[in-house]
Amino acid sequence: MIQKTLAGLVLGWTMLAAGSAFAGGCPAHYVDGRLPEIRNPKLAKATTELCYGVFGVMHSGITRTPLWSAERLRPENLKLAKKLSRDDSFHAEERLAPSQRAELSDYARSGFDRGHMAPNGNMPDRRTQHESFTLANMVPQDADNNRHLWAGLEGRVRDMVRKEGTLYVITGPAFIGGRLKKVGNVLVPSHLYKAVYSPSQKAGAAWLVENRSTDELDVMTIAELEEKIGINLLPSLSGRQKSAMLDLPQPKQKKSRRWPF
Repeated sequence: MIQKTLAGLVLGWTMLAAGSAFAGGCPAHYVDGRLPEIRNPKLAKATTELCYGVFGVMHSGITRTPLWSAERLRPENLKLAKKLSRDDSFHAEERLAPSQRAELSDYARSGFDRGHMAPNGNMPDRRTQHESFTLANMVPQDADNNRHLWAGLEGRVRDMVRKEGTLYVITGPAFIGGRLKKVGNVLVPSHLYKAVYSPSQKAGAAWLVENRSTDELDVMTIAELEEKIGINLLPSLSGRQKSAMLDLPQPKQKKSRRWPF
């Protein structure tokens, strides 16, 4: 069954609402150029598609977070990214209306990290690195989760790209259940997920993680994740294609507090 989120809704993704000021799209970041589709129209009312150099975001003015960040990860970009030192530049997204966007003050003294969905560690140059620090690419994330388990997952994805070539990755928050928290005006997700699709293997898989300090995670097919969250993540693929299981490695847990992600 499709679980409900946001007081019974699951946060997911939608095609860009007609008439958005930022229409135009960034199809290169998506499998077959098609964005994920949400099945709950309530979340489509305040969405804005934002295109960046190497990733695309669907932003929600309801949650003031991304509904997803999508990447087409290529080995050559990761080689460049590995040479780039981290330069924090967190900033509000000026292309969004103040009434719909997160501000730095929302996260201040909240106890949560500003968790990247498209990671800084995937960015090949200073321009795209700066873009990754927009709050439109952030969710309130448990600090230990962000710096250890989640960082390990991001590293494993990079390892996969270096080994087999281009991968499509969709990362997003889920807001499951009725006890949702806020930091400032920003909703805190109950879960995070990262879906990985290999065009060479024609298979995909996903990790689903609770937004808390934990070493536990669920691994599932794209089809299983879609069933859990009620979102058509890869609309160009058939149900059978989404059930083809890609082998996802176990994350390496980071012990250091230095963040290469």
